[in-house]
Amino acid sequence: MSEINQTDFARTHCDGRSQVVDVREREEFASGHVPGARWIPMGQLTNRLAEIDRTQPVYVICATGGRSSAMTDVLRHHGFDARSVAGGTSAWMAAGRVIDYGTPEGH
Repeated sequence: MSEINQTDFARTHCDGRSQVVDVREREEFASGHVPGARWIPMGQLTNRLAEIDRTQPVYVICATGGRSSAMTDVLRHHGFDARSVAGGTSAWMAAGRVIDYGTPEGH
């Protein structure tokens, strides 16, 4: 499994060089997520691979890292350069980083 720590992820994300996929459920995503994260619930990921840019690294995030780790393995199996964000959204929030709220339009 490939993983990125919170510090490196935050640096990459703030530089605008990240493609973030949040694999949590709707209610979890709505209650707070990394700005710019694309919401693709774990159960829908394999059916929505076409929505993810294969030319850029993918940073997969969930609440604490368990689901994102499993989904990172799935993405890597499908040829993506994917990394799980250690500590997930919980660690992101605990560090006092900016979060967004709500669900994406059309979902």
